[in-house]
Amino acid sequence: MSGPRVAWIGLGNIGRGMSLNIAQKGPQNGPLILYNRTQSRATAHAQKLGDKATVAATLSEAVNKADLIFTCVGDDAALDSIVTTILEDKTLDLTNKTFIDCSTVHPETSRKTESAYNARGAGFVACPVFGAPNMADVGGLIVVPAGKQTSIAKARPFLDGVVAKQSIDLSSGTGSDIDVGKASTMKVIGNTFILNTVGVLAEALVAAETSGLGVGPLKEWIDLFAPGPFAKYADRMVGGDYYQREEPLFAVDLARKDLRHAYGIAEGAGQRMRNVEVTDSLLEGVKGERGESGDIAAVYGVVRQRAGLEFENGKEKGE
Repeated sequence: MSGPRVAWIGLGNIGRGMSLNIAQKGPQNGPLILYNRTQSRATAHAQKLGDKATVAATLSEAVNKADLIFTCVGDDAALDSIVTTILEDKTLDLTNKTFIDCSTVHPETSRKTESAYNARGAGFVACPVFGAPNMADVGGLIVVPAGKQTSIAKARPFLDGVVAKQSIDLSSGTGSDIDVGKASTMKVIGNTFILNTVGVLAEALVAAETSGLGVGPLKEWIDLFAPGPFAKYADRMVGGDYYQREEPLFAVDLARKDLRHAYGIAEGAGQRMRNVEVTDSLLEGVKGERGESGDIAAVYGVVRQRAGLEFENGKEKGE
């Protein structure tokens, strides 16, 4: 069988879906090598994939056996930990290996990671993704890769038609003028649009309820005017999923991290992102009410509380 050997590191909500599609549709040589800090999660995922996946006992083992190594973890600290562990293992020959990071991190983290890998002879692609876990499951993400052309060429066969419905390639330029930080900048700025809109949805739904209009007519309009992700967020709010689920689809801490990154980028250019300030305030309320398990859709509950209603809409429905 032709093609590179591929490893996947990090099995959160998005990572599970992306790795599933690579295992089933990717042009790799042999089974996908899985590694996760909690090994039981990797083992359970590999069992679902049958002979299309195998589990590495250590991070070094996963890297050593692969030519392309995908990472998808929750934040900058987690990525830094992985990179440090890999680079401190001097027995690993990283020459000609390519690392493709799908995490949402600060642009400077991507730049630092590329520099560190390049110093050991490895390539690097910053490749954050847009889309909910259900979109990852069906290969329907939007990916925004940036990196040197040689590294992008190795990653490309695993993107469109495998993990993604479309790429927005940010790797224009040649040599040293290619900035991998553009991909992370695109991702965190794009996430402000998503997070701010979820806040607007929450405020509009509560305004409809408190004004006497009722959420029904507004929800019908949302379904017609903005079908897709935002209508689904409205479904989750009105239906009570925002407080009923145990595992968040988009955890509050990760959302606030993205907002901090975006705000810092804008602030560095002399801009104040006031919508981000409002959204972060709502998410701060979610953290206080639900802790680390809070999902971004729970801003609906916070807006309800601030309007004098119960956080859980089910309580007022008698559920």
